[in-house]
Amino acid sequence: MAVSIAHLGAEHHHSGFGLFTATPRLSWRFNSTAIKDWKQASYDLVITRNGTEEAYHVDSSSSLYNPWPSLPLSSREQATVRVKATGVDGLPTDWTTLNIEVALLNRSDWAAKLIGGPLQGPEPKRPILLRKAFVYSGSSRARLYATAHGVYEVHINGQRVSEELLAPGWQSYNHRLHYQTYDVTALLREGENVIGAHVAEGWFASRIGRPGVPNHWGEQLGFLAQLEVDGEICCQTDSSWEHLDGPLLLSELYNGEVCDTNLDDPTWSTTTPKSSAKGPVQELPFPNAKLVAPDIAPVTRIMELKPKEIITTASGKKVLDFGQNFVGWLRFERDIPGKPSQSILIRHAEVMEHGELGTRPLRSAQARYELRLGGRTKGCETKFTFYGFRYAEINGYDDVSLDDFTGIVIASNLRRTGTFESSHAMLNRLHENTIWSMRGNFISIPTDCPQRDEKLGWTGDIQVFAPTANFIFDTSAFLGSWLRDLEVDQKDAGGVVPVVIPNPPRQPDSRMKRPMAIWGDASVITPWDLYTTFGDLRQLEVQWESMCLWLDTGIPRDARGFWSTASPQYGDWLDPRAPADMPGNCPTDNFLVANAYLIYTTKLAADIGKILGKTQKGEQYASDADSLKELFLEEYVTPKGRMACDTQSTYALALKFGLLEDKHLTTARERLGYLVRWERFKITTGFAGTPIILQALSDNGMLNLAYRMLQERDCPGWLYPVSMGATSIWERWNSMLEDGRIHPGQMTSFNHYALGSVCAFMHKTIGGLSPTSPGWKTALVRPQPGGTIRFAKTAFDSPYGLYKVDWEIENGKMTTKIQVPPNTEARVVLRGIDETVGSGEYLYVTDWEEDVDWPPSQVPGPQRNTVTSSFVP
Repeated sequence: MAVSIAHLGAEHHHSGFGLFTATPRLSWRFNSTAIKDWKQASYDLVITRNGTEEAYHVDSSSSLYNPWPSLPLSSREQATVRVKATGVDGLPTDWTTLNIEVALLNRSDWAAKLIGGPLQGPEPKRPILLRKAFVYSGSSRARLYATAHGVYEVHINGQRVSEELLAPGWQSYNHRLHYQTYDVTALLREGENVIGAHVAEGWFASRIGRPGVPNHWGEQLGFLAQLEVDGEICCQTDSSWEHLDGPLLLSELYNGEVCDTNLDDPTWSTTTPKSSAKGPVQELPFPNAKLVAPDIAPVTRIMELKPKEIITTASGKKVLDFGQNFVGWLRFERDIPGKPSQSILIRHAEVMEHGELGTRPLRSAQARYELRLGGRTKGCETKFTFYGFRYAEINGYDDVSLDDFTGIVIASNLRRTGTFESSHAMLNRLHENTIWSMRGNFISIPTDCPQRDEKLGWTGDIQVFAPTANFIFDTSAFLGSWLRDLEVDQKDAGGVVPVVIPNPPRQPDSRMKRPMAIWGDASVITPWDLYTTFGDLRQLEVQWESMCLWLDTGIPRDARGFWSTASPQYGDWLDPRAPADMPGNCPTDNFLVANAYLIYTTKLAADIGKILGKTQKGEQYASDADSLKELFLEEYVTPKGRMACDTQSTYALALKFGLLEDKHLTTARERLGYLVRWERFKITTGFAGTPIILQALSDNGMLNLAYRMLQERDCPGWLYPVSMGATSIWERWNSMLEDGRIHPGQMTSFNHYALGSVCAFMHKTIGGLSPTSPGWKTALVRPQPGGTIRFAKTAFDSPYGLYKVDWEIENGKMTTKIQVPPNTEARVVLRGIDETVGSGEYLYVTDWEEDVDWPPSQVPGPQRNTVTSSFVP
């Protein structure tokens, strides 16, 4: 079997169509193969431009981010790239082809005007329809470049130009505005054509943030589009367009949509439109933001779900249960008769409480879809907003059947890269819940939750979750784009990293720009996590200024260089012992947490500076980290290693971040183990401690305690929500109480991915797969079985190709199968084995002995032996 190239890509772009660079770097990953120790020695490129072939031979083992060898591409230019790699054995792969096309690179490429309908009130805004007739004479290539102040959907001659949803997505609109490139050649016809755009407020002008304030980036909806035929403008937005009313009366992120079927005219964008125009449009000032063609994959429909059950509540309501908490909306599957005065109202919620729809966690968000009857209902669905829900209450329609509605699941359409499976069914469900929560919160940007009056890009959530996210999906472009927004909003905030990105600029107070450890540290840690997974040095380079700005300016410090205590900290947010209405008031000292993170982040910046050749700055940060560590030891650690604040989180942080001296380690390890046992293996950590505690235990000789904590079924523990039927990750350990009541706290969500960060432990320690050099050029295969788990399978489709680990324990033997992709190496560590192997497939059979300390005992103490803690075998 020969080695072959599985995929050739340009930059981190999802397809290569609509590139926003003149010199795209080229990368390729390989199909896995049984050929052992295959290494690339050289590669050949053939680039075809304007009918001319250019051939390049490069002696290099690099298959990632190889420089563009030809002259820079120009706006609109097309090229075909073919690559062939040759191994050190002299055997080549087959040729692999990528067709690329550049978008509009320069502001001067845009002749279109930003247009809009009449100025509306502060909120909510009725979506507008915009339309223009034009003549087309036939060509070989037609491209539409489009964006909006709001969200938009374009039709040409009655057909949608793309399956993309919620375009252009959410960005820091004062600085960066994404635009999309569409191939519309097949939609045009000889003679007269009609192009139409449906535009709603989306994130741009809606009520977003805490508290919700409208019109953060602007108060008037706008649309910008340029239709080109063979590179020449055929139609563009300007004052010659007209606007008209559509069927949508309301479309708002928090409240939902109202659609009047009596106003729907499917011919509004056809060549013979029947709808009457209201009048000409207004030309608006051209966007100040930089127009950017993004690399990230668009938001699309990911899958469809059918309801599993119809629940009739005690109050007589009909509720559809889809069996899965997801993000999206419902589609009507048949025409429902009714008068124009009648409506069907759909209310969405994630849970049921007391047998009725549980809407209290939505807070001020209404999360409704109202469809006014009298016209065609089949195919009707939400267009410009989304809901987080498992249950949908149908009002105004009594004859509900399971076939009447379909659930539409939406998300940014990222490539799935990582998988995990084990012998433990509840852990498998926990992993699946994490995937669903990531999918539901990765809609244009990484958000905290998709259902209530937030849907915000909280920096702390993604900072702790990024290692898990980067394994499960290819997040290189997605998080890379979000980090660019982080930097520009950070500069607007004087160096402080706002706690939500994009940061809504019209906040009535300064809470969102308050400097916060863990949250602000995303400016340093998250780029590093991207580099670790994807190996792109440029992603560190472009964020370096942001890192320095945070450490040098954004963090308020006292005279010693520690965090100033003048402003509050979130700290170990959502420690289960914190009061329900005060989730930041946890037993762990918030400033100990902040300073632990400060040292870790400073050391990381020192390492990054060294890698980037920023020698002077890197050495400064290294010196700062050493000085801060000495202060930390003086302030928070006893001479023998006892932490002044005696909690699971403090020991996990100190051990994981390397904040202790050798003389402290024995005491710190013993104390962490004691606290885990003392709490009967319950979790007593929040945002700071939870993502790292299992790995801290594992790395410090307490693997059995890590497994015991992971398998704990009672609350607070990772398997408690699973035992309660959760199908996504909850915000709180007990978002749902055992008696079926929703947690009384004002902040309760059933779709928050942060606690799913435990999957990083599942991938690395249970599955046994982790990188040891950037981009997975080298990896560690070291499964560490424990607890009651007897087999596990983990795979990661890395930038080089597919790694796989598959192990099983039976009859005193552990059988481990591994797969290593071409052009990489893996260190394999098993009982009695420690060797490095190249590409290929390998089988190992080793002896296995059961852990004599399983299950580990609890620490005896007053009232401790009267309560039995449970774990799932």
